[in-house]
Amino acid sequence: MVKIITVFGTRPEAIKMCPLVLKLKEQTEIECVVCLTGQHKEMLYQVMAAFGVKEDYNLEIMKDRQTLTTITTSILEKIEPILKKEKPDIVLVHGDTTTSYAAALAAFYQQIPVGHVEAGLRTGDIYSPFPEEMNRLLTDRISTYYYAPTKMNADNLLREGITDNVFVTGNTVIDAFQYTVKDDYAFTDVALDSINYRLHKVIAVTAHRRENLGQPLTNICQAIKRLATEYLDCIFVYPVHLNPAVRETVFDILSEIDNVKLIDPIDVLDMHNLLARSYMVMTDSGGLQEEAPHFGKPVLVLRTETERPEAVEAGTVKVVGVDEETIYSEGKALLEDKDKYEQMAKAVNPYGDGHASEKIIESLIRSCRY
Repeated sequence: MVKIITVFGTRPEAIKMCPLVLKLKEQTEIECVVCLTGQHKEMLYQVMAAFGVKEDYNLEIMKDRQTLTTITTSILEKIEPILKKEKPDIVLVHGDTTTSYAAALAAFYQQIPVGHVEAGLRTGDIYSPFPEEMNRLLTDRISTYYYAPTKMNADNLLREGITDNVFVTGNTVIDAFQYTVKDDYAFTDVALDSINYRLHKVIAVTAHRRENLGQPLTNICQAIKRLATEYLDCIFVYPVHLNPAVRETVFDILSEIDNVKLIDPIDVLDMHNLLARSYMVMTDSGGLQEEAPHFGKPVLVLRTETERPEAVEAGTVKVVGVDEETIYSEGKALLEDKDKYEQMAKAVNPYGDGHASEKIIESLIRSCRY
């Protein structure tokens, strides 16, 4: 029996790790232990409930005014006795969060091999996105096993001298859709449930990254305001992050626009089904760049760079930056130019076939046997 501890603590991690956990728990030769750090709280529990996954441990580190330092030190201190008690064969972490880096470091201190799910993503700038780029770099230096979503991610690792135990698996977020998306889905958010998705073009919007706070977010909102007032047949749905710095800017600019729906953050079921019914997506999120193309939805990335260049290369995603005029003109083009829209909508999704979890498990079993 191989014992694996999966460690995650944020909403995006949970969306991508829960499908893997469910598959791990189906294996007769694997014991899967789930450890939450609690870096997120309510948003994390929503995802766990949606997938029906229960944790074995919860570090419950979240507190008011937490910082990157307090997150890191709290995880290191609280996970150490769990690792000593459980003595896992492998610790699995995901992506680029501070949870992932701190958990990987804690495992290293106990000389436990680390498997990095979603390894090899890079922007080339350690301060953008911050702190995610450095988190993923450090996690990859600690890890023994690497589960790269795409060949481009694997090539990044190879260029850095990481040549052993690199597996191209696809992205587990595509696996998640078999649990979350349904043709007859009824939205739990009243505002989403009231939309006629056949009558209106629905544009899903998210923007909340640290690097976009201030003038960049103002520019994004001004561009959306111009598009919304010009295209009255469109409905812009913007789940607004709870960060006061985000909400102040967003509500100040967009709250009086009739066809802009500003709603509180939504759970993974509502979000995935919103993506499936949307016309296009405007976002500074990383995960939505992977999720929306699965449904054939063009994505305009409201950032100056992306760690997912394979999506740009495939044509499903376009990086438009944070300049108001550019965002407006690129949004206008997708709303008016049918050929341009179809070119992006019909591009091949580079993130796999929805069987990433099975590929990761196959490599885990082989690795532990030999």
